[in-house]
Amino acid sequence: MSDTSAVRPDIAPRPPLPGAAAPRGPRARLVGPLRSLFGGLALVRESTVAMIGAGLVGFWVVVALLAPWLAPFDPNSQFVPFAPPGAPHPDGGTFLLGADHLGRDILSRVIWGSRTVLFYAPVATGCAFAVGIVMGLLAGYKRGWVDDVLSRLSDIILSFPILVLYVVIISTFGASGINIVLAVTFASAPGIMRIVRGLVLDLRNRDYVAAAQTRGESTAWIMFVEILPNARGPLIVDACLRLGYTIITIGVLGFLGLGLPPPDPDWGGMVNQTRSMATFAPHMTIFPVIAISSLVLGFNLLADGIREISLKD
Repeated sequence: MSDTSAVRPDIAPRPPLPGAAAPRGPRARLVGPLRSLFGGLALVRESTVAMIGAGLVGFWVVVALLAPWLAPFDPNSQFVPFAPPGAPHPDGGTFLLGADHLGRDILSRVIWGSRTVLFYAPVATGCAFAVGIVMGLLAGYKRGWVDDVLSRLSDIILSFPILVLYVVIISTFGASGINIVLAVTFASAPGIMRIVRGLVLDLRNRDYVAAAQTRGESTAWIMFVEILPNARGPLIVDACLRLGYTIITIGVLGFLGLGLPPPDPDWGGMVNQTRSMATFAPHMTIFPVIAISSLVLGFNLLADGIREISLKD
């Protein structure tokens, strides 16, 4: 009896049909998204505005990552109150940006404050996008009563001034990093939901969605695999803009005394603590304000550059 499992030498393997996708292994599934990510980052070079924005954002990211090595002194150690920029430090070195009313080195606090902003702003924005995207996908794809309920809920939340929502939530639950994330998520998710819903209403009628429905794919597969990747362009631009808004929000909450509790370095809190003394020691407020403005400007320029690139395509 012949071995039926052996391949007959006179029969060659059938070649794949034209256009048929080759089976993808785990490595291919990992390399594909990474290649798309780096390809998208390479597109930033096509816009001067995007390059400037990426440079500003990248600068602060590097500062935040290297804060323990870049900060010349401990951000909470007290030395010489109201020391002007360039004044000598008692332990050696120089107060490059001066010292605040408690004698803390402003440069060190600005450097460590970048860690605070660049941690909580992306986390809060990411949580808001996660909730808003799920709500928008459900409302736009399912329609019917699901759309009505989610749309009315978002209308109710958006009817309140966003800053009032932040103040009410944080005043109720207390000032902390987690509560800032919760406040930003609660107030920002409805706006993101509206954007995603509008995109889904257009994409749900495309041929590839109909093909997925014909194949019997699940609703979750169609929403997250077929529709969401094709809506990523406008969402990336909106994410960059919202990161800038969230940074401003964190700064405003810190200025109102609703940011991170002291003594953690917080750019908005630094301005709040020294604003009454800005007339005779302006360096205590100028440098935190410059830090906030430059980082927000970087995200806005990056968003404008990405929009410019998408319009060219």
